[in-house]
Amino acid sequence: MATETGTRDKTYDLVSVLYHALEGASLYGRYAEDAERAGDSELASFFKEVKEEEKARADRAKRFLGKRLSS
Repeated sequence: MATETGTRDKTYDLVSVLYHALEGASLYGRYAEDAERAGDSELASFFKEVKEEEKARADRAKRFLGKRLSS
């Protein structure tokens, strides 16, 4: 089924996951910096960890998107 834009749902969904993962990674990087400035290395480490998870999720979404767009 196509969205209102004419884009297939799975393509739109992958683009959405990619966007939100990259947005999350950016935010979590800022949160890590805030925690470091506050002297909370444990919390900074947590934010860095979730940032890396989001970056990995974005990479997976890019690979899926690339496969589907090339076919």
